[in-house]
Amino acid sequence: MTVTVTEPRAPEAPVLDTAPDTSEADRLTELRTIKERARNGPDPKATERQHAKGKLTARERIELLLDPGSFTEVEALRRHRAQGFGLEAKRPYTDGVVTGWGTVEGRTVFVYAHDFRIFGGALGEAHAQKIHKLMDMAIAAGAPLVSLNDGAGARIQEGVSALAGYGGIFQRNTKASGVIPQISVMLGPCAGGAAYSPALTDFVFAVRDISQMFITGPDVVKAVTGEEITQNGLGGADVHGGISGVAHFVYDDERTCLEEVRYLLSLLPSNNRELPPAHPTDDPADRPGDALLDLVPEDGNRSYDIRKVIEELVDDGDYLEVHAAFATNIVCALARLDGHVVGIVANQPASMAGVLDIRASEKGARFVQFCDAFNIPLITLVDVPGFLPGVDQEHEGIIRRGAKLLYAYCNATVPRVSVVLRKAYGGAYIVMDSRSIGADVALAWPTNEIAVMGAEGAANVVFRREIAAADDPEAMRRQKIAEYKDELVHPYYAAERGLVDDVIDPRETRQILSRAVAMLATKSAALPTRKHGNPPQ
Repeated sequence: MTVTVTEPRAPEAPVLDTAPDTSEADRLTELRTIKERARNGPDPKATERQHAKGKLTARERIELLLDPGSFTEVEALRRHRAQGFGLEAKRPYTDGVVTGWGTVEGRTVFVYAHDFRIFGGALGEAHAQKIHKLMDMAIAAGAPLVSLNDGAGARIQEGVSALAGYGGIFQRNTKASGVIPQISVMLGPCAGGAAYSPALTDFVFAVRDISQMFITGPDVVKAVTGEEITQNGLGGADVHGGISGVAHFVYDDERTCLEEVRYLLSLLPSNNRELPPAHPTDDPADRPGDALLDLVPEDGNRSYDIRKVIEELVDDGDYLEVHAAFATNIVCALARLDGHVVGIVANQPASMAGVLDIRASEKGARFVQFCDAFNIPLITLVDVPGFLPGVDQEHEGIIRRGAKLLYAYCNATVPRVSVVLRKAYGGAYIVMDSRSIGADVALAWPTNEIAVMGAEGAANVVFRREIAAADDPEAMRRQKIAEYKDELVHPYYAAERGLVDDVIDPRETRQILSRAVAMLATKSAALPTRKHGNPPQ
């Protein structure tokens, strides 16, 4: 959808005299005046209207994102050259987007922010060219790119030139993918084709009540399908955070959101040629995890929250969960272990018993691919009863879509360590970074059950005739379950066959993981020579 936003504009000040005899002092005064106009915008009341909507201005957002005083603006004096529909009389500086670079915790970050005060943040040719230039600079410099999105779509008055501008952004998003971290922050409307740029980036942040993303808005939906829905109901922050999975992080206000963007950037390398920044920690790598014995019940049918386990393992219990409200049966998080950034993928027994389904597989696959692209070691915590059975799952493509997680792990060359906490059944065990698909170090707790399926189900299949023929079928079934467990599901079966490197004391998990990640820091692995793979879609 494209939108035109027309707001009353204060008349532009006349161009100051630039005759040859103008003094240097006059020229500097002129420059200060022009730059002040560029910063303030053409309409003094526009800032008030932005604040009245509960929204910050583009420059206020940049100030919150970057280190104080570090922002250097690019093309602040850019103006469009479009003709017709009254545009020639409205040529504000910046053309509705603020672009430049600064630092976050001392490291260079490029940023562009739509200025809703000017043309409603709508994208025109000059507006797009500014973004193109900044994206090219970010790629060349090897530094992260953050977009602060608050725009009304393509500028209708500029026609196809505006649409082509989006094409240039999409092309650069794709070129930068896996090269520099790209973060989109949704701070206003984002409709139509404009929504595809955030979808091409690594992470999407959204703020409740002010962020909306959709391809076709509520009016079009009603006209075509008869359904009535609000903008937030169709494409609000919580919709994309918990239902569609478009948004990775959702917050209540802009300030908190931008603080968390800064935190995420602190965990990421500047580009794919660097390692994530390491920070010293006062949390000892060999700190015992006595609490783990109580956090994970030995009974495989009892639920627990895997996030409590993660807190016990990582430095200071601090981690950043990705997609926290989407596909909650798997947890993906960034954290530090002995000061070094790691990515954690973990089944969540507290949601759907930790079973893998379509959404969990796709969520995990995207996270694994991101970590692999940016040199972030992977730790996988396994407690999975299998893939979710059901007609809907099969018809919606659990085979091809579940294979995405398998492909992502098999293709990853970063250090990979897996720990089986309890259940690890069937194909889901293989997919969750088992030794057979390339885990560098495979560990298990004494409570592990690695098998084709649970002992109860296996006994019913393998010994069905004996059970059916017995005088007491239930007693025979219990006997055969015990036999199956003793023979194939005991904690050391996989270790005896070299499929698990060690069965460890749960209390030593943090120490052993730290050692394994440190050992693998110099890992070198290469993929076959090819243009690119063809992952399942």
